[in-house]
Amino acid sequence: MKTLFKISIFVFALFLSTSLFINCDQSSAIKKNTPTIASTENTLDYNVKEEVISRNPLVFITGFDKGTESYYNNARAYFEEQQFEIVEDQYSLEEIINWLNNNESEKPYGEIHIVNNSNPFKGLSLETVIKGEKITAETLRKNITKGTLPILRESVNANSKIIFHANGLGENKELMNTFKDAFCSDEVPNVIASPYYSIFNGDFTQHYLAKPHYVFYPTAYSPGKVDLSKEIAAKYPEEKDIDWLDVLYNDEERFVGEAYTKQFTIPLKFELDYHNSDNEIPTFENQDELMDFIELQDVLYAEVKQLNIPIEKFRWSYQLKNSTLIITGKTTGLVVLKPLIKPYGELEYITPDTNNKRLYTMK
Repeated sequence: MKTLFKISIFVFALFLSTSLFINCDQSSAIKKNTPTIASTENTLDYNVKEEVISRNPLVFITGFDKGTESYYNNARAYFEEQQFEIVEDQYSLEEIINWLNNNESEKPYGEIHIVNNSNPFKGLSLETVIKGEKITAETLRKNITKGTLPILRESVNANSKIIFHANGLGENKELMNTFKDAFCSDEVPNVIASPYYSIFNGDFTQHYLAKPHYVFYPTAYSPGKVDLSKEIAAKYPEEKDIDWLDVLYNDEERFVGEAYTKQFTIPLKFELDYHNSDNEIPTFENQDELMDFIELQDVLYAEVKQLNIPIEKFRWSYQLKNSTLIITGKTTGLVVLKPLIKPYGELEYITPDTNNKRLYTMK
């Protein structure tokens, strides 16, 4: 009787062990074949997860000031005061990604700031690869497709932020999406930029954002500030509190929140080689003939249209060099910058918070 009892206990124990072993295998199979169910089961995880600590923020200064400019020096001073790590002399996306790969550690990168004094109409002044084309959505996509850009290693995670301080970049959705692909890793970081201008070392605060308003004219052929003020007023009828004529004479912020004007130029250059062409090299009597010719050339006109600036806002000229027709155009832009101020209480700047989706585009 005792022997029979012992045998029964042994058989029951063996059955229980086998049953548990089979359940573990089934659980593994379920996780492999039905990820949705596995995800549901994982919600019942009572283990304490270790908090991932990111590295301190770092800043890439991707250019240098020319003449009386001070954009990069001002940005550097601001971030040094924040005690961020400053990285100099990285003038292409290739160099930035290589630096991140060569300096990775056990801690993932947290905030990666990229400072570039860009022109919203011409893309960034940052190169794609070393001595390569400047970054636009097209040039960046081309380098990604060709595989000429290095691949970002597992040094970032889904909480990492790549924050661009580049004027108006947040409005360029195509370029923002392309940057997302360029920084793709095992985990995809967040790419962040503002549609506004990023101003450093202002007269009343160290960093603020400003809303841009544009008007253009052919370089050296200004219609005058009165006509320009009427044109920009018609272009932005929702802006009721800016005196457009007065602001065009104002090149600095004289009190908190005051709008002011900056000037810039955008050049274009086309070269057409007629050496092996059956067509005669054209000549032009005036600007209208030149513009008519450009509009008939699909490739040339596409580049003009991409800027979203009317062709008549450029001063066009041409010259012949052997069998090459060289056409140049230049427009002068005036940008009226209106600092973002809190709409209530005392005059106070809105803090450039990169988590604020009203201020920054996040991809």
